Amino acid sequence: MRHEIAKAIIEDGRLKYVNKKLPGGRIKVHLIYDAIEETISETEVARLVRETSGIYKDIDVEAESRELRRSWERNVRD
Repeated sequence: MRHEIAKAIIEDGRLKYVNKKLPGGRIKVHLIYDAIEETISETEVARLVRETSGIYKDIDVEAESRELRRSWERNVRD
């Protein structure tokens, strides 16, 4: 099984935008979204990180997150 990331916008339960063509047939997805109204407990965050970090084996999650944050900080000044 291969994993790919597609950026999408869903409004009122309907797909409004997808940044690339999705494959035909049935696909299994894992939705990750911002929920401003609620916060997630630290134990739930740890569980989600464990669950999703296994998708990409041999990746140093902490180093990747540091690099991502560093790139965000650089982009703020641009």
